[in-house]
Amino acid sequence: MKKHSLGNRIVIYALLIAGSLFFLFPIFWMLRTSLINMGDLYQMPPKLLPDDLSWENFEQALGAYPFGRFFLNSTIITASAMLGVLFSSSVCAYSFSRIHWKGRDKVFGFILTGLMIPFFVVMIPQYVFWNALHLTDTFVPLIAPAWFGGGIFNIFLLRQFFLGIPTELDEAAKVDGAGHFRIYLQIILPIGKQAMIVVGLLTFLANWNDYLGPLAFITSESNYTLMQGLTLFQGSYSAQWHLMMAATSVIVIPSLIVFLVAQRHFIEGIAMTGIKG
Repeated sequence: MKKHSLGNRIVIYALLIAGSLFFLFPIFWMLRTSLINMGDLYQMPPKLLPDDLSWENFEQALGAYPFGRFFLNSTIITASAMLGVLFSSSVCAYSFSRIHWKGRDKVFGFILTGLMIPFFVVMIPQYVFWNALHLTDTFVPLIAPAWFGGGIFNIFLLRQFFLGIPTELDEAAKVDGAGHFRIYLQIILPIGKQAMIVVGLLTFLANWNDYLGPLAFITSESNYTLMQGLTLFQGSYSAQWHLMMAATSVIVIPSLIVFLVAQRHFIEGIAMTGIKG
């Protein structure tokens, strides 16, 4: 019995290691490409490891274009959108979970149908709207929607978590004279910290790595985000993949750091978010 359990564990660990290597291979190939020179870029068959490491690719990539400005633009957009999402989606989730009002569940069910609408469908109407307000080529179209609802999925995620908080806490607070804003701020938000971290992390990754949104609304190079800046390495005849991969490696680092720092809270938040109707 003991040998059988050990065998199962070996098989499980082997499958996990194989799966990890499979999913980590793109990251390895990105780092490998960032350290080769232009001559070895199209070598056939490709070498798994380059003979000489071209560390100057990083200096050349980050110095070719104003990546400091792109980094600042992405930081402003991501931070502003995160604040908007955390505030507006938690307020909406509180309304749909802790306040009883007529037609609440029907309205929430209708809102959920929006999850099936892809961004491509609403992209053109949004562009027409922001263009009519003369706000294209600014950060407003990328930030403002986050302050008006914060995303249907985020509302859904927080609502499910808030539903799991005992209503007796609300009733006890009301006996002490607390209103909905005080209950939201002093009871629901502290208890829902894990779920808020999950929403914040997902929002960070979505905005930091977003390419389609800035592509639709940003036209000036001074307002480019990091994702747009990567496209500048595409030349007229061929792409400078080694420089692009060097810049990509640097851009990926903030996402990895944020995820590694918040991964414990992220896993706990997902585990604590029940799916209650």
